[in-house]
Amino acid sequence: MRHGKKFNHLGRTASHRKAMLSNMASSLIKYKRINTTIAKAKALKKYVEPLITKAKVNTTNSRRVVFKYLQDKESVIELFADIAEKVASRPGGYTRILKIGPRLGDNAEMCVMELVDYNELLLEEKKPKTAKRSRRKKSRSSSSESVVIEEAQILTTKTEKEDPVNEVTKSETDTSSDKEDKKIK
Repeated sequence: MRHGKKFNHLGRTASHRKAMLSNMASSLIKYKRINTTIAKAKALKKYVEPLITKAKVNTTNSRRVVFKYLQDKESVIELFADIAEKVASRPGGYTRILKIGPRLGDNAEMCVMELVDYNELLLEEKKPKTAKRSRRKKSRSSSSESVVIEEAQILTTKTEKEDPVNEVTKSETDTSSDKEDKKIK
């Protein structure tokens, strides 16, 4: 019976489990994201989050304690240099588990485990979307009005020079002849 046993043994001996969690924690720190099963991810979360909390205080003792668990010099350096700076204001919850469905071979539930502050897709600042306005009617009508106004101004300047009284009659006859031509076509 497993009364009072609080953690998942993952079907491994103590030394194998310790080595596996150490390697997975080092990989998570180096690559910021790993694919694993949900059971391993939950066990890794309990393993790695206290180490990240310990890394917030950059002392020789905390480096030694973290190195005892990770056994990888590069990941300890990365943890204390980059990750500790990013999570300095976060009170906990440094990792995220995203389920991705069953594995093809043995149908084990798989997930992606990642460090929260390193997900570029979720961290992108969303720009406020401006409302899309359709200005086609306004722009076409305003441009056609401006063309008509420019043509009218050209006609008026020509007709003013010739005869100011015939200006209205010429513009009315031009528009009526244009309408008749459109109907014929």
